[in-house]
Amino acid sequence: MKKVVTYTLAIFFVTLVLNSFTTLPKDSITNIKTSSESEILANYLENHGRFKSITENTLINADEVKKNFKNLKYHIIDIRSESWFEYGHIKNAHNVKAQDLLNYFETKITPSNFDKIVVICYSGQSASYYTSLLRIAGYNNVFSMKWGMSSWRVDFAENSWLKNIKNTFASKLETKENAILENKSYSSLETEKTDAKPILRTKLLKAFATPYREHIIKSADVFATPNNYYIISYTNYDNYKNGHITGAKEYNPGNSFQLSTDLKTLPTNKKIAIYCETGQNAAKMVAYLSLLGYDTGNIAYGGNSFMNKVLKEKKWNAFSKKEIHMFPVIE
Repeated sequence: MKKVVTYTLAIFFVTLVLNSFTTLPKDSITNIKTSSESEILANYLENHGRFKSITENTLINADEVKKNFKNLKYHIIDIRSESWFEYGHIKNAHNVKAQDLLNYFETKITPSNFDKIVVICYSGQSASYYTSLLRIAGYNNVFSMKWGMSSWRVDFAENSWLKNIKNTFASKLETKENAILENKSYSSLETEKTDAKPILRTKLLKAFATPYREHIIKSADVFATPNNYYIISYTNYDNYKNGHITGAKEYNPGNSFQLSTDLKTLPTNKKIAIYCETGQNAAKMVAYLSLLGYDTGNIAYGGNSFMNKVLKEKKWNAFSKKEIHMFPVIE
């Protein structure tokens, strides 16, 4: 008889528990659902200051680098090809392949020993991209040299910025303000990890193994087929309203792409094309959004590639020969 009573009570409590789940409010059931990997990673990067670190000013001028190339607290990394490095490089610079950067930081140097670690490339765009990845990895003392080696000497600029600054599409800009739509979803990652740190590690290893050129979009392609892209003007509002690519939405630097603002407005089924004036700030966001699983590309050389004259007139980060020094190199 005692066993029967115990069994009956067990059934009663099991039934009670099951009924409590079936009568939960819909909101409570929704909250039980596991967050996506993308949301887990974004939350981690925001809460640990990694997102904030890439929205800071991470560019330094060639003048500062020249003044400090003998400073033991400055460490200069040149990620250009070996042949260009041998052609001419800054004294005391270390030639490191982009795909080896993370390993270099983890096994070859002690990053905390330096006040500033400066990454240098041809134009400053890929350096900004990798600087962003390294800051996301936790190295907050990494910077990139503005304009790259193009600001160091004219022969470098002739091979990079000077042949890419154009005003071709300045007359095809629109001033219409395009509304940002609410998609209410995040991108999907497939690392098969459940914690933020292993998700980040997996994504960083893949990012460094992927050449930056795979994130480059030509402005001519965007102007030819704007509907193929979700176009983002990553500039301030004054710049945006003055004229932007047809269909472009304005996402303000520093405030955009957070969980609490507009990260969920980004499409998960369309190529995202980001541009700023120079391509350097946009490159930082390409690194961040790509880690979160968005198909993202940087419009090469930014607004300078299609409205350089306008940028000069407005004094908005236009590249010109005034940006080029004639500093010495090691050949």
